[in-house]
Amino acid sequence: MASVTRFIGKSLRLTVNRLKSAVDRPMNRKFPGFTVSRSGAKLKVADKAIEKLKDRVRELTRRTRGASIGAVVAELRETLLGWKAYFGIAEVLSPLRDIDKWMRRKLRCYIWKQWVPSGYRELRKRGVSMREAWNTSKSAHGPWRLSKTPALTIALPLSYFKQLGLPSLASR
Repeated sequence: MASVTRFIGKSLRLTVNRLKSAVDRPMNRKFPGFTVSRSGAKLKVADKAIEKLKDRVRELTRRTRGASIGAVVAELRETLLGWKAYFGIAEVLSPLRDIDKWMRRKLRCYIWKQWVPSGYRELRKRGVSMREAWNTSKSAHGPWRLSKTPALTIALPLSYFKQLGLPSLASR
């Protein structure tokens, strides 16, 4: 620690905060919003940062908001592009893929909640079979559970969300 502090002080003319700084293995240290994975020492988004993003997405996709899907995606886009600009250097992408899937499911849930009176017609319009549309629209399950059904996945595929302008966190 002493040699690192001396190098940074003399070469770079920076002061080292001894309370925040330490010399240790990367996987034992925390960086602003990042951690280092144990296998292969790759940069990974910290769990706390992912939870904060999820809280923000939950806030924007609350089913009782009453905003159009276009307005919701526009607000989400703003948040996600800022988040991606900071965390885009992460090397471990599997948590980001999971968040992408989870966000699309949240949006399907949001859209289904708006469609409830005409859910059957909306599903049929989007190419879902008669039987699948009927079973989904008459289901006693709630919107969150139905958002993962094949009918809603067919009616609202990944391309639909790309068309709306929803960015993907895992894409490079």
